[in-house]
Amino acid sequence: MPSFEWKGRGRNGQDQTGVLTADSKDAVIAALRRQQVIVTAVKERGKELAFPKFGGGVPPKLVSIFTRQFSVMIDAGLPLVQCLEILAAQQDHKTMKRALIAIRQDVESGSNLADAMRKHPKIFDELFTNMVAAGEAGGILDTILQRLAQYIEKSVKLNGQVKSAMIYPVAVISIAVIVVAVILWKVIPVFAALFKGLGAELPMPTVVVINISNFLGDFWWLIILTGFGLTYFTRRYHATYKGKRVLDGIVLKMPILGMLMRKIAVARFCRTLSTLTSSGVPILDGLTITAKTAGNSIVEDAIMATRKSVEEGKTISEPLGDTDVFPSMVVQMIAVGEQTGALDTMLAKIADFYEEEVDTAVAGLMKLLEPVLIAFLGVAIGGIVIAMYMPMFALIGQVG
Repeated sequence: MPSFEWKGRGRNGQDQTGVLTADSKDAVIAALRRQQVIVTAVKERGKELAFPKFGGGVPPKLVSIFTRQFSVMIDAGLPLVQCLEILAAQQDHKTMKRALIAIRQDVESGSNLADAMRKHPKIFDELFTNMVAAGEAGGILDTILQRLAQYIEKSVKLNGQVKSAMIYPVAVISIAVIVVAVILWKVIPVFAALFKGLGAELPMPTVVVINISNFLGDFWWLIILTGFGLTYFTRRYHATYKGKRVLDGIVLKMPILGMLMRKIAVARFCRTLSTLTSSGVPILDGLTITAKTAGNSIVEDAIMATRKSVEEGKTISEPLGDTDVFPSMVVQMIAVGEQTGALDTMLAKIADFYEEEVDTAVAGLMKLLEPVLIAFLGVAIGGIVIAMYMPMFALIGQVG
């Protein structure tokens, strides 16, 4: 385990320092608090010159592979501790390896698997641990792990589709902004000086472009600060209860993107709830977990309102229809699933349908974005070029 150097103040107010060996900084702080030490600084030895780490979790694809391998081993009859030991030994990802070693030690000490996994929430979320707990209680852990692996794989595919739909336009727009900024900053001042020296009469488009260029050259720092400021305050606003719901509501109401995000939310809701209910997780717990994994606060509120109604004795379909978030077809199919006692199967079919809808929507969005972005680039760069050549055409006419 890593060693941590710490600084703090004891009960008498005197400064203290020392070194502790623990799993993480949080474990060091917890141990020192039990000794009534007020911690002021903790740093891991050997990490003083290390580069910062971004997103210290484990990729979902890696969790999916682990889950499928774990399922195969359990199905083959290997003891739980031995499975964890083998999987930890062959693991290359350091964070995952440390977590599996810790889980194996906890299980070996008498803890059940779900409780041991709950100590690593960045790797095994609430959905994962609740399904493992249901599998342990029902004696079908291998089956539950297979369902989990399938769920994670489908979730990774869905997230990949969303990212692929976002990366292309963001990349093209970013490149366009950089190119236009370089032209305005470096090229336009040369033309402006040339026109001034020739005494040319400048048309309005040329004047506008030159003024924009002068503003960019003089106040580039203000533009950068404004961009960072807007990003910072938008994120802070989104972190609040009201702000998150306002911004998430705007996303769902956007013309094309809103429909896509709604389909993704429906697919994720149905897939998650289907996986949980088919694994034996109680419906109220399943709705709570599903709400947390919705990815949109408006959808989350709708699911929690549904949970409250179910707690009062109502069906799932009735309050879902009142939320105006889920399409009527989805509500009707869920109602049929409840009436026939095959809710998990019906939810899985809805999830399959909407995942295919997301595939089609992403493909259509990409086809639509391509000509729109090309037109945007043509108008932006072509407009600047034309504005700069208009005075030159006038000068050539005068010379002629």
